[in-house]
Amino acid sequence: MTISHQYLDRKAAAEWLTACGLTIKASTLAKMMTVGGGPRATKWGRLVRYAESDLEAWAAGRLRVVTSSSEAA
Repeated sequence: MTISHQYLDRKAAAEWLTACGLTIKASTLAKMMTVGGGPRATKWGRLVRYAESDLEAWAAGRLRVVTSSSEAA
């Protein structure tokens, strides 16, 4: 079986998202996994892993278009 995705642990996922411009802590990802609203995660036993493609999709979904000049400043 070949896995084509790069899977990251929670700390690496937070660093990856921060490097992409969305500052987030590993503890925030942990809370989001419990209450919802975070990126899709996979559990392998006790280990939580995030696929880079899922992180990218989640981050893209959080983008919004600025609709007024006061928001653009």
